[in-house]
Amino acid sequence: MSEDFDVDLFVIGGGSGGVRAARIAAGYGAKVSLAEEYRIGGTCVIRGCVPKKLMVYAGRFADEFEDAAGFGWSVRKPRFEWSVMKARRDAEVARLEGIYDTNLERAGVTLIADRAVIEDTHTVRLVRSGERVRAKTILVAVGAHPVKVPVIPGGDLGITSNEVFELESLPERILVVGGGYIAVEFAGIFASLGSRTTLLHRGEYLLRGFDQEIREALGHAYDKRMDLRLGRTLERLERRDTGIAATLDDGTILEVDHVLVATGRVPNVAGLGLDAVGIETDKGGAIPVDAFSQTRIPSIYAVGDVTNRAALTPIAIREGHAFADTVFGGKPWAVNHDLIATAVFSTPEIGTVGLTEDQARERYGDIDVYKSSFRPMKATLSGSDERVLMKLIVDCASDKVLGVHVIGYDAGEIIQAVAIAVTMGATKADFDRTIAVHPTVGEELVTMRVPAVTKRPEGVG
Repeated sequence: MSEDFDVDLFVIGGGSGGVRAARIAAGYGAKVSLAEEYRIGGTCVIRGCVPKKLMVYAGRFADEFEDAAGFGWSVRKPRFEWSVMKARRDAEVARLEGIYDTNLERAGVTLIADRAVIEDTHTVRLVRSGERVRAKTILVAVGAHPVKVPVIPGGDLGITSNEVFELESLPERILVVGGGYIAVEFAGIFASLGSRTTLLHRGEYLLRGFDQEIREALGHAYDKRMDLRLGRTLERLERRDTGIAATLDDGTILEVDHVLVATGRVPNVAGLGLDAVGIETDKGGAIPVDAFSQTRIPSIYAVGDVTNRAALTPIAIREGHAFADTVFGGKPWAVNHDLIATAVFSTPEIGTVGLTEDQARERYGDIDVYKSSFRPMKATLSGSDERVLMKLIVDCASDKVLGVHVIGYDAGEIIQAVAIAVTMGATKADFDRTIAVHPTVGEELVTMRVPAVTKRPEGVG
């Protein structure tokens, strides 16, 4: 390191991407400092994936208790205690935060509990202390934050996915606004825990960008679990003695205890100092970077949600790792954002990897679509009306599996394993010659033989 610099790498932001980059870079011998103004762990650990998934587990016990009777169990009427769940959830988050701190310190990373802003291409300023740090390389990994409130009368009465973790009691009535991952997951959580839940979305289907049949299946399932209002918008909110009155665009008034607004997230670039170095954000507020996460300024990089390439924790981690390997390890590589497996922890759960049916048809033309919709074995004794839908999208010309889509029990776990095969370029023939594990839900993926939808070129098949 040149004497002109205090550190080799200064990381702004202690979320998943920044933490991974700092640890890997330090492992290569770099002198690394990391500044985080809130808590180490970022959105995922502190107020996102981890605490939300714990709440998903809590909600699913309601179904388990009900299903148990069909298997001979006599279960007394269960009672849920929000305060117990919240205390244990928050304790687990604190434990994980401590592990992140410890791992960074063991790696030799200097942690700074302060807000850092960029002053020039190699200098960051710590806002509270006023100290300036010269860095050979700066990595921006500040993530994103939820859209605050809807721009409507009374919009400030709404809360976001940040504040929802601070609720001291389970709402008796809650309105969730949005149709993406966060809205869908929290609506499922509150409905399962016993809140009278309304999910409001302006579109005709939930989860834009997902396979259409998966979207429709989720809509049917949620319509049974909660008050689902599609094709509707929120006009205004008003505080009343008995709650919050939410007026919809059709004149309907819903009275609820809380309104959770989950209509999107925006990169945390305000006041970051990007203008000082001439970095302009794109129309969505994200920092433009190349395949190696480098900005237009050679000494400044950015990873994770602040770049808005794919706002998922595993992607931020991969980008942070790739950055450190490339810049400090002499092993350049770039993250492939074209094939990303993901899960939505709704109830029923969704797992997906690759192209949707519509995307595949547009890109490849001739495709086969294999489908299986069935009642899982567990539901036969429980009496549940739960169903599973699985789809394989296959290119007719090459037989390559282009996409796999699952909605139903443990879809996330299933898709993680299947994603390995799809990433390796598996064909339908590879799936066919795989011996099924019986009896499982996942075996359907290797036993589907006849396409439900087919469009093959002449002479094929």
